[in-house]
Amino acid sequence: MIKVAIVGATGYTGAELLRLLSRHSQVEVAVVTSRAEAGKRLDALFPSLRGVTELEFVAPETQALLACDVVFFATPHGVAQAMMKELIDGGVRVIDLSADFRIKDIELWEKWYSQKHACPELLEQAVYGLPELNREQIKGAQLVACPGCYPTSVQLALLPLLKAGWVDTSSIIANSASGISGAGRNAKTGLLMAENYDSFKAYSVAGHRHLPEIKQGLAAMAGVHAESIGLTFVPHLLPTIRGIHSTVYVRANDQCADVQALFESSYRDEAFVDVLPQGMYPETRTVKGTNTCRLSVENPGQEGVLVLMSVIDNLAKGASAQGVQNLNLMFGFAETEGLEQIALLP
Repeated sequence: MIKVAIVGATGYTGAELLRLLSRHSQVEVAVVTSRAEAGKRLDALFPSLRGVTELEFVAPETQALLACDVVFFATPHGVAQAMMKELIDGGVRVIDLSADFRIKDIELWEKWYSQKHACPELLEQAVYGLPELNREQIKGAQLVACPGCYPTSVQLALLPLLKAGWVDTSSIIANSASGISGAGRNAKTGLLMAENYDSFKAYSVAGHRHLPEIKQGLAAMAGVHAESIGLTFVPHLLPTIRGIHSTVYVRANDQCADVQALFESSYRDEAFVDVLPQGMYPETRTVKGTNTCRLSVENPGQEGVLVLMSVIDNLAKGASAQGVQNLNLMFGFAETEGLEQIALLP
């Protein structure tokens, strides 16, 4: 049994993390922090946890975190980096669900996140927490940077093709649509259901913060420099609570062969990636509350163009559940421990 701390558990990813870890047989959630809610019981803020925990939120004091085996950060960017060095020096293992340690290029990170990075010396040490790509490195990592939701869906759609070298990396288009919870638990007019119901829109078309993270990941898969990845990424807002659907368009090269067989063989042993049969397309509702990424590939008849479809739950495989998958790898537990939920339908 390991002791877990969660820093910043008042948002949607924190609530999802608490839900998952409360049923993990090898975990005791010992510390849950929030400056604003310190002294309040968790089940007062999240009634879904009634009868599950009697913990109270506490202020994020380093000594309490150092007494745990692993610390999760479910915080906005900029928070984890300010506390990270002391935790790493103290020997604690860390899983960061924020964007603080995902991008290796410090100048690029500071450009996209509009602030100075407080702990650049740990960027190289951080392991990018996409298990299907970096499983062995995650097992020995002290600091894991959990991928963003959009990057997870897009990268898993392209991983087999890029590793095989079957596509043109200079011209990739990814249209991704996310449920409203992806924007966080904030009181903003533009995120109200009344503003989004019965509507569908693109946003951040001129540039989204996940773009450099996706390009970095795709470059690692293809074995090329990130500058050689030509990616057009357009995010959209769905009038739903949870879920991401990414549709990726890519041009095949002369080496490309049986793509369906490639995907099936590439993901045959992956517990959390499901490749659908030819002609069957994924739906976001089939992954709700699960750590599953469901994929489909199609050739619509336009010569050389492949259409890849990928769905995940943005709060689960796109954040907290993938964080738990990383925890399982880091501590030698079964990779599926605490993550065997079946999607809710309808």
